[in-house]
Amino acid sequence: MNAKDSYLLEFVRGVSQFVIPIYQRKYSWERIQCEQLWNDVLRAGKADTAGGHFIGSIVYVADDETHDTPWLVIDGQQRLTTLTLLIVALSRALGDQEPMNGFSKKKLENEYLINASKSGDKHRKLVLSETDSDTLFAVIDDRDLPDNCSRRIKDNFLYFQECIKSEADDLQTVCRGLAKLLVVYVALSRKDDNPQLIFESMNSTGRELSQADLIRNFILMGLETDIQTQLYNQHWHPMEQAFGQKFYDSHFDRFMRHYLTVKTGDIPKVNDVYTAFKTYARSESIATLGIEALVKDIRQYSKFYCSMALGKEANAKLKAAFHDLSELRVDVAYPLLLELYADFDSDELNHDDFLVAVRLIESYVFRRAVCSIPTNSLNKTFATFGRALKKDRYLESIMAHFLLMQTYRSFPSDEDFSEHIKVRDLYNFRSRRYWLLRFENFGRKERVPVDEYTIEHIMPQNEDLTPAWKQAIGDDWKRVHEKYLHTLGNLTLTGYNSEYSNRPFKEKRDMEGGFGQSPLKVNAGLGELEEWTEATIVERADNLAKRACDVWRFPDIDADVLDAYRSEEANEGDI
Repeated sequence: MNAKDSYLLEFVRGVSQFVIPIYQRKYSWERIQCEQLWNDVLRAGKADTAGGHFIGSIVYVADDETHDTPWLVIDGQQRLTTLTLLIVALSRALGDQEPMNGFSKKKLENEYLINASKSGDKHRKLVLSETDSDTLFAVIDDRDLPDNCSRRIKDNFLYFQECIKSEADDLQTVCRGLAKLLVVYVALSRKDDNPQLIFESMNSTGRELSQADLIRNFILMGLETDIQTQLYNQHWHPMEQAFGQKFYDSHFDRFMRHYLTVKTGDIPKVNDVYTAFKTYARSESIATLGIEALVKDIRQYSKFYCSMALGKEANAKLKAAFHDLSELRVDVAYPLLLELYADFDSDELNHDDFLVAVRLIESYVFRRAVCSIPTNSLNKTFATFGRALKKDRYLESIMAHFLLMQTYRSFPSDEDFSEHIKVRDLYNFRSRRYWLLRFENFGRKERVPVDEYTIEHIMPQNEDLTPAWKQAIGDDWKRVHEKYLHTLGNLTLTGYNSEYSNRPFKEKRDMEGGFGQSPLKVNAGLGELEEWTEATIVERADNLAKRACDVWRFPDIDADVLDAYRSEEANEGDI
């Protein structure tokens, strides 16, 4: 390892080309990191006494000592890319000006953006990966950005254009500040250093590496370049594309945690996913299969995850079920769901049974939430659920296991669920839009877009009800209002919330777009009522609670079959 310090611009000027290896993460700096760099530039530019301003390190692999061959950047992509965006913005603003020696549009382009004397792949000073590279080249060349452009490159370039514009009267300060930026650059040798270990030990002043970044680098970094390229292009990059720019950062770490839970039976801590993955990848069984088999398996399970969590499922009924699970936010169930989907994909679990199983998982989670059962056991419940599966009688074993779980892990009965859902505050419930969506769309072939509607309190929320409402409810109106306001019987959906306001019930019923004309199933029967009182609220709650037991079903299995599973479980416990 060889470490030296240098002014950043001198360092960049002296290197023919920086190449970001395919295993590196995408460009990921956001506004906050760009603001920090910009403030560093201005601070350095305005400080008359300071000779330099240190902004971090750049680590690269050098297979020879010449500066004419491409350098593979192990750490420093974020700084180099952001610096490039800032230089492009500055060069455009300068035009024919040269407020400081070496700072003109042409000099900036020829020394820091391109290699003017070279063509083809060697023409570019900085080569990123895939979409990032296409977007960066379009910015440098002042061309239209590609359709699937890198959002961060686009946004950060626009940010620097605004910054340069704000300093238009004093661009010399910007130039002076850029010239003072200092870095430490570290040259690694494949023969003498371990780039992977060094990469893991580094702390960036920018965005911390995700667990997925570390996993990708662990898989690809140590391989020969042609094998890296093959695995990345055939498996890893399609997986990144499937998640998309919007969801890769937010979902991939979660997916890997669920994947490892399925494969090992243990739930890694959120910040220990990478460590758990290394242990799994180095296990004898996986090492025997080889790295390509591992990457292919990860990609296959990622397809299942994207289908369920990101709305990419092609089958309409399954897609609707997965959408409802996402609305309910049951991340803890994904280890079991991934196992079920893998068996569905291999035809070990048929479509209809898979659909019933997904709906049972949804019912189990929702019923427990309504019954206020603590959720801290759900992680373990779903992580270990697969051990109880009998794949020759798949759905039956799922229902039996749900029914045999006891105490704090139990599946709430129809009686318990019905009683709790009638009295629970469902307006301040975290899944309030979810349960109304499920009520309305249950049994429909064409789903109603519930997002177009708002939640309506039939008896208004206003603590001091109007005289008309007080008279309709009776002398005990205050108790009724406090007891039933946010409960099942008093809540519904409407597209006319603002028009309803605090109007009396009959006006809400008979007005244009009122309950009497509502096409929504959840409003069925309201058009025939003459009044809205405690009795009608209780009656509607009773009716909806019965329906809720059909929407969120209890497992249906014969008692003798369940007894057989109970005996089998007891015998296994004695072994």
